Amino acid sequence: MTETPTVQRAGTSESGRASIHPAWIFFILAMGGFAIGTAEFAAMSLVPMISHDMHVTVPQAGHAIIAYAVGVCVGAPLIALIGAKASRKLMLIGMTALYVLGSALTAVAPSFSWLLLFRFISGLPHGAYFGTAGIVAASLVPERQRTQAVARVVLGLTIATIAGVPLANGLGLLLGWRWAFVLIAALAFATMMLVVVFVPADPARPDANALTELRAMRSRQVWLTLGIGVIGFGGIFCVYTYLASILQEVTHAQPIMVPVMLAVFGVGMTVGTMACAWAADRKMMPTIGGTLLVNAAALAGFPGSIHSVWGMMPIVFMIGCGGGLGTVIQSRLLSVAVNAQALAAAMNQSAFNLANAIGPWLGGLAISAGWGWGSVGWVGCALAMGGFTMWMLSLSDERAAARRRAGG
Repeated sequence: MTETPTVQRAGTSESGRASIHPAWIFFILAMGGFAIGTAEFAAMSLVPMISHDMHVTVPQAGHAIIAYAVGVCVGAPLIALIGAKASRKLMLIGMTALYVLGSALTAVAPSFSWLLLFRFISGLPHGAYFGTAGIVAASLVPERQRTQAVARVVLGLTIATIAGVPLANGLGLLLGWRWAFVLIAALAFATMMLVVVFVPADPARPDANALTELRAMRSRQVWLTLGIGVIGFGGIFCVYTYLASILQEVTHAQPIMVPVMLAVFGVGMTVGTMACAWAADRKMMPTIGGTLLVNAAALAGFPGSIHSVWGMMPIVFMIGCGGGLGTVIQSRLLSVAVNAQALAAAMNQSAFNLANAIGPWLGGLAISAGWGWGSVGWVGCALAMGGFTMWMLSLSDERAAARRRAGG
């Protein structure tokens, strides 16, 4: 198992210096998640504004989401392998600095083509940040509490969907979408400074071996678990990306209802993250399967709810709850990816951002084909059930392996 840094609990270290309480480390790591979550999800809610300002269609503006997701997919494994020997603290500083740069450039993008490039740059550190932060968090608690520790980091992202995204969306409505990315750059800079000042330094890991991590990724269970994330999580993004547009074009809701509905989604995601983490620390695989089925049901109910704000709210809340799947998948990867925790944790973010690309892309195809805005719910339901199929394969393999071990 890969070495992970340890942070002493409140008190004093052997050198006599006051140690940093793990709760404070969780807060700082979650602050980074808040900045990244605001950027990732706010961009989806800003799609109609980008479409209008850049003179492109809404599905074309959705390509900014795809460019970011591609950046995550490329950057997560690449940075994890390049930084295999580096200090975790230096990795966190470097990744937040790159996020500041990408967000600031997005705010001043002179054309849609440049916007796509800058969103790609912003996505590069996303996966490696959450991967590194998740490993650090998991190292601070007993194994039976590992999923809940990872959830505390991801909680920053989920809170971003409640507070950060509506704030960025509201700022976009008042001053223009570019100012939303100014806010995101400021949040990322604040996180970087907190890491510099407060996160204890940890030594480099000269014995770490990127090739060892790559070889460990040959595990079938690793790829099946990643597949659950890629396919199963795509349905959430399929709906979320077009939620603001649906509220405007179909529901004909007041503009203020867009940030309100985004906050409802965020509350659901926060509740789902904590509930799924608690359940997964007790029964991992049933939690994953159950979450996928509940999410599929909520997505299937979405098309029938889009003509009423009040009818849509409970459905959007339940779809948000499905976001709890992310934390559980990452915790499972830490269990099945022996000797490849850093790479697997980063690949988890690649998986979910590949879902972030697949969901909006398929949803956009359905809308462009004339199937109506509500069709994104059916596309999302199909993706959730696809993830459930991957879960059944993973469970079958796991049980077969257990029988072989029992048989000697």
